[in-house]
Amino acid sequence: MPANVYQSTFAPNTQWTEEFAQGHEIRAYWQNVAAKYNIYRYIKFSKNIQHAQWNPKEAQWLLQVKDLRSQETVVEKFDILITAIGRFNAWKLPDYPGINEYRGHLRHSSNWDPSFDPTGKTVAVIGNGASGIQVVPELQKVVKHLDHYARSPTWIAGSFGGRDRKAEPMYFSPDQLKDFKDPDKYLAYRKSLEDTYWRRFAGLLKNSKENLTAREDFKLIMAKRLENNPELLDAIVPDFSPNCRRLTPGPGYLEALGKENVSFIQTPIKRFTKHGIETADGVHRPVDAVICSTGANIDYATPFPVVSGGVDLSSAWKPEGKYGFPYSYLGLATPAFPNLLFIHGPNAAGHSGTLPHSVETQVTYIARVLRKVNAEGIRTIVPSKAAADDFVAFSDAFFPKTVLSEGCSSWTNGMFPGYSFRMRSHADIMFC
Repeated sequence: MPANVYQSTFAPNTQWTEEFAQGHEIRAYWQNVAAKYNIYRYIKFSKNIQHAQWNPKEAQWLLQVKDLRSQETVVEKFDILITAIGRFNAWKLPDYPGINEYRGHLRHSSNWDPSFDPTGKTVAVIGNGASGIQVVPELQKVVKHLDHYARSPTWIAGSFGGRDRKAEPMYFSPDQLKDFKDPDKYLAYRKSLEDTYWRRFAGLLKNSKENLTAREDFKLIMAKRLENNPELLDAIVPDFSPNCRRLTPGPGYLEALGKENVSFIQTPIKRFTKHGIETADGVHRPVDAVICSTGANIDYATPFPVVSGGVDLSSAWKPEGKYGFPYSYLGLATPAFPNLLFIHGPNAAGHSGTLPHSVETQVTYIARVLRKVNAEGIRTIVPSKAAADDFVAFSDAFFPKTVLSEGCSSWTNGMFPGYSFRMRSHADIMFC
């Protein structure tokens, strides 16, 4: 995403070096924002929440907190508990047979080892979601050979922000950066970028003009990028509509698939061996390293027990649990769990707009709730079951109208094509 729209609205950086900033610059920006507003005084690092228990007598949350340095665990009490743990807070390796016996370099792309040098090595990349699409073209440039295992076809999008994303860095010119120092000029530029993101929602609806146009446009883009290897087009263009899975421009990805040092493999993986990967057709491919871009937890269940009245959200929100889906009111709170609020809970991130803006909107609302609680001496606040049930019914009626109900495997439908909407009402929509 363009850095100028993927930042805070209240402390914007006008001097990004690239349109699509790299990780080190993004991290430095957020660290500077935290330092500017003296946020570090409130942050406790190297702490792991082990358990959260609601105490109705004291109207407080009891948290077991483990110090990862000393290994000591203490219990702390809080009047309000807010989870801001993110959607993909726990990456996971695939569970193929034999994976623990593999002796080469094995990593998830979200847990990249900066000391690993792929130059001249034979490497496998598993997965062609957003992460895999970004990893493949970079590795292709330096490895001896790349085996790319892609279970599903996928759409490669055009630009999200009005300009096609290039594989190489897209630097701002000195004249642009000078103009951006003018607050009015910079605001106009940023708003023009944001405008393209706020107009994306209709592309999520089945058979909408926007979605049908995107399908044809993306086909043309993909055909052009694969003009030297047209035989790959049929293998990678999906039957499902754009936006059923997360879109990415994927600069350089399709071009990389046609390189002599890349094998594009859609045969299912049977097992890992000590030295490589064997597919279902019996072919064994030795590799020095395996990079897994195989996703993360996608069920919204909390990574530690959150318990109230004998119900634990870490299990209740899983498909086999008490509710079987992330049961909530507006993705903000859930019945029978007083004083518990979520930032970017289920249904709380929009297909249109930007992630930082939606976070700011939610935090602003939560701040208003906390001020009301404090000013009026409110002991507990919790949504009613009736309100949550109405929201679930609304979600169940809405999602079948979207392309999310089509036959793709995506974290928006729990990775199960055709998953029932009661089970998958945690898709990527924000209701306001």
